[in-house]
Amino acid sequence: EHVMGTVEPGDTGLTDINILGEYNVAGELDQFRPLLARLGIRLRASITGDARYREVAAAHTARVNMVLCSQALITLARKMKERWGIPYYEGSFYGISDTSEALRNIARMLVERGADPTLAERTEALIAEEEAKAWARLAPYKARLTGKKVLLYTGGVKSWSVIQALQEVGMDVVGSSVRKATEADKKKALERLGGDEDKLADAITPRDMYAMFKDGKADMMLSGGRSQFVALKARTPWIDINQERHHGFAAYDGMVALVREIDQSINNPIWAQVRAPAPWDEE
Repeated sequence: EHVMGTVEPGDTGLTDINILGEYNVAGELDQFRPLLARLGIRLRASITGDARYREVAAAHTARVNMVLCSQALITLARKMKERWGIPYYEGSFYGISDTSEALRNIARMLVERGADPTLAERTEALIAEEEAKAWARLAPYKARLTGKKVLLYTGGVKSWSVIQALQEVGMDVVGSSVRKATEADKKKALERLGGDEDKLADAITPRDMYAMFKDGKADMMLSGGRSQFVALKARTPWIDINQERHHGFAAYDGMVALVREIDQSINNPIWAQVRAPAPWDEE
């Protein structure tokens, strides 16, 4: 009411977009912004990751909104559509397929609103190039990670988007928390888990989580820092997927970084050592 719409930038274009619900965690914004730039798509505002006041104030001039975190800012997207006629798309930049689908949808929506029709063709060419490079880099990791069971204990958009990323390298997601997730998020997570409602949970108690690891139902966990100690107590690999992490996992390069982190954790020789009986316990 008091900020957006108060600045007219004077340089509006047919390929201006906003990203809503993006927080630039560990520099993730810079993992997908170059892809947009290569397509001639200008990121007018990223709300709230790395945003500037004038960018937010001029966000009403964008042609398309992409919503990453629906729980936080889907209402803003709806209001902007109602007031300024800006269509929006709910998507993700986690994983190969979702990143490609995001770029594809942004291009399609921009063309529908008057952008150069060749944008769609150029987008497909970029996707083909980037996917080929990413899969080549992921191949060695996929061979080691296929069949590994992982518990995803996060929430919001990551409750479904990271599932796809893990499945792309052959991992079996045995459960996903849907805390802070919208009904649309829950539906997407359920679809990606093959409709198995037993794999969805709002919360898992530390006792039940510990039992999953001790019973061999999960080989590792991706979560926030507060639940890491349950996994470590069970001598189970863990990596941070939430906001405290130091590595960006968005877009194609981010996918490779995520899988590399998983591989380094789950295949670290330290786990065989800490699980082995202590010398004084051996007969």
